[in-house]
Amino acid sequence: MTRLQFSAIALSAALVVPAIQICALPQSPPPQLAQANAALQAGEADKALELLKSAPAQDAEPAAARNLECRVRYSLGQWDAAATNCEEAVRLDEKNGEFHLWLGRTLGEKADRASFLTAYSLAKRVRGEFEQAVQLNPRDADALADLGEFYRQAPQFLGGGIDKAEGVAGKLDGVDAARAHELRGHIAVGRKDYDSAEREYKQAITTAAHPALQWITLASFYRDRQRLDDMESAIHSAVTAAHRDIHASIALYDGASVLAKAHRNLELAATMLQDYLASPAKSEEAPAFVAHVRLARIKQQLGDHAAASRERAAALALAHDYKPALELNPQDNGNQEERH
Repeated sequence: MTRLQFSAIALSAALVVPAIQICALPQSPPPQLAQANAALQAGEADKALELLKSAPAQDAEPAAARNLECRVRYSLGQWDAAATNCEEAVRLDEKNGEFHLWLGRTLGEKADRASFLTAYSLAKRVRGEFEQAVQLNPRDADALADLGEFYRQAPQFLGGGIDKAEGVAGKLDGVDAARAHELRGHIAVGRKDYDSAEREYKQAITTAAHPALQWITLASFYRDRQRLDDMESAIHSAVTAAHRDIHASIALYDGASVLAKAHRNLELAATMLQDYLASPAKSEEAPAFVAHVRLARIKQQLGDHAAASRERAAALALAHDYKPALELNPQDNGNQEERH
């Protein structure tokens, strides 16, 4: 469910990453680098940063370490610090496509929060980083999907265009057919061809070996179309698929967000987040501390303020300076929107 969103007014680019592939570490990473990566996947941001800070110089893999810190900062929503580290990783190893991909994602988040002129400049850099990532790794589904979304969302004067997005979908056909269908579905939505979009999203489900995330993409489409009964049905199918594949637990995290945004079946949304947090297959694409904050908001809306306080505390125990957790008031009604 990676989506790159552009504002026609602000010329902004924001990457939302529910389906990020974990960046590869060196084949035999130094122990603390491997431990920091494991902490990141578990949502232990504070621990990951401490491990990176204390890594012995002789064990350092400087480019991988900088990329890893970038990803930790990214998960925390610390876009400036994330960009600084990703830029350093690319400088140290400019032939690593994943480093370019992460720099593009981070610059996209910065662009979404920048002034008009700064966003314009950053958006051009985002395109360049994604294109470089694809050039270096032509069969990287994540890089192709992000580039396709950029082309789909960006105006032509920023290098975007539907024809370019369709070209990327063609390349995805031979790499990840399900994501090719998803990209074509997004293109159809942009054209307001909702029947074609629905067909593409359903084809993504039938194509995927483990379709939990594809069910969530369809559910999100139904939410946007206000087909809420269909949305809930798709969510239930995603839950069933996720329970069959432990590595698809991210679908529980994403599905809970779809329900919360629709203000529908919050009890199920809470259960899905609890199941995700109990899973041994958590990952950086769905940071545990973010899941705790989202669960806290849902508990607020359900009137369970004590549970909301516990979830806020759990988030801060993993990431002591995560701003949405710091700003969360467990006693309010929980209707605040969380951008990150």
